[in-house]
Amino acid sequence: MPNIHNYFVYILECTDGSYYVGVTNDLERRLEEHNSGYNPTAYTFNRRPVILRYYQRFTFIEQAIAFEKQLKGWNRKKKEALFNEDWNEIKRLSNLKKK
Repeated sequence: MPNIHNYFVYILECTDGSYYVGVTNDLERRLEEHNSGYNPTAYTFNRRPVILRYYQRFTFIEQAIAFEKQLKGWNRKKKEALFNEDWNEIKRLSNLKKK
């Protein structure tokens, strides 16, 4: 039986207005790393400070990674609908892409 842990998929808003999607097992630590410039090669390094706009907790890493990949494929409007928990808008935007 697999171990159950906490994993988080998160979206940050950078100072240039772009969004960064990531996954971690320690959200508070990871947010601090992004804002401190822990990794000079990271996307967020020159876009600090960052603001946490959204996160979701998962118990299995496979689910978290799958959701992270899904979010990375979403456009800006769809991510913003997620921030507002506007499920109708998310559905509408998803249907537009299928046409």
